Amino acid sequence: MDALPLVALVAASAAVAGAARRTPVPAPLLLVVAGLLASYLPGVPTYTLDAHIVLPLLLPPLLYTAAVDSSYLDLRANIRPIALLSVGYVLFATLAVGWLAYLLVPGLPLTAALVLGAVIAPPDAVTAAAIARRVGLPARVTTILQGESLVNDATAITAFKVALAAAVGEGVSWGAGIGEFLLAAVGGVGVGLLLMVPLHWLRTHLKEALLQNTLSLLIPFVAYAAAERVHASGVLAVVVVALYLGHRSWQVDFATRLQEAAVWKMVAFVLESAVFALIGLQLSFVLKGLGTYGVGEALWYAFAVFVAVVVVRFVWVYPATYLPRWLFRRIREREPGTDWKAPLIVGWAGMRGVVSLAIAFSIPLTMEGGEAFPARNLVLFLTFTTVIGTLVIQGLTLPLLVRVLKLPGRDLRAETLAEAQAQSQASTAAEARLDELLADRSNCLPEPLADRLRTVLERRRNAVWERLGAANPVTGESADDTYRRLAREMIEAEREVFVRLRDERRIDDEMMRTLLRRLDLEEAAAYRETDDA
Repeated sequence: MDALPLVALVAASAAVAGAARRTPVPAPLLLVVAGLLASYLPGVPTYTLDAHIVLPLLLPPLLYTAAVDSSYLDLRANIRPIALLSVGYVLFATLAVGWLAYLLVPGLPLTAALVLGAVIAPPDAVTAAAIARRVGLPARVTTILQGESLVNDATAITAFKVALAAAVGEGVSWGAGIGEFLLAAVGGVGVGLLLMVPLHWLRTHLKEALLQNTLSLLIPFVAYAAAERVHASGVLAVVVVALYLGHRSWQVDFATRLQEAAVWKMVAFVLESAVFALIGLQLSFVLKGLGTYGVGEALWYAFAVFVAVVVVRFVWVYPATYLPRWLFRRIREREPGTDWKAPLIVGWAGMRGVVSLAIAFSIPLTMEGGEAFPARNLVLFLTFTTVIGTLVIQGLTLPLLVRVLKLPGRDLRAETLAEAQAQSQASTAAEARLDELLADRSNCLPEPLADRLRTVLERRRNAVWERLGAANPVTGESADDTYRRLAREMIEAEREVFVRLRDERRIDDEMMRTLLRRLDLEEAAAYRETDDA
């Protein structure tokens, strides 16, 4: 098997994603456009999405990294709107868009139209997280969108299986469909609940960070495969396990957390980049398969389906936002009020992604009895155009919409103040513990070293408060920023000496690596890298 096309895909998509960081355009959108253009370049191989690869191999790690970084407490606090979107909206969109497609496309059976509705019903987890990070949405809106996108794939995949069974002639009743949905949902959550405690126990009892991170890479695949083995939702199993492990990540040792953060950041970057590029690369393949449908006719259907997808989401979002508050006083008392702007953002942020395309490509060529699946190629085309339309049109205009609506973003000063207060309380506790330990004669420590511990503690306590104070009039830095910069300059001077001594053969490479690692740890302690992802 020639591995060069895969290597080229990963390298090219990573390069485009890296270039996107220097532009105001979100990386997912630039990757999709690059994929669209590359699909017609001579010499570019045909990349076809395979549901047997995307769903079990790409979806679990992408879901895991999104869920493990989510806040379990925030998701639980917003469980009602998240459930209404991730379950209620997906089922409503499946029926509404499917019915509209049935009325729109002559000769399209209702069962095949419902298959299309299920395929394009779920907004994409990767897209929602990537866009939300870039445009700076309010915290509650971001939580709701991320929570929706973590769970809705399970609803859509189950709805797709039921609709597909009816379309290919397996005679699925409403009762059987509801039963399959409940089995997938309850089973997926159950598998996640069964796995999360033993997996967390393993993570906390493995003594080597390398082994712990190897386990971390395996966890999403284990959870997904275990759930799918019993015909439950692998998506829900991965999400449940990831939320639990993320909520208890503080119980894992620091070396594992540092390595894990770096490893998963790299994995997410590579997979997200490749996934969005793959979406664009499907264009030539989808167009070749249109067959009896003319391009003009298919584009008209695509426009109508895209409009239906956008409108149906707003038809659901606004009533789902306000009706429960009007009907139940307890909801009004427990949840913060909202104006018309937040639902508008939630409605417009329904970008579709690779999961929809992967599900569409899993539609069989033939039905029971050997007949061709009706309008399969058109369903693929409409799925592709809906994904591209939502990514490009909604994704490009979402930042502008956020600016025009002047939604309150994150209050950075309030967050810094809360961080400073938390650090102050923690430092006070640490100082008391240090005094208690030093009072014990078994912990005898020379005074300079004891003073060093207190100095480090005091600097950590003051560092956050200094961010609230005045900046250096010359450099614009806080005192803590200046400290970190000077510390790095000093460490760099030491590093140059070690390299020079190695080149002069006064120390060997092994000793140089040992000394450099010590400096790296010192630099990591002195300087906190800003996450601009």
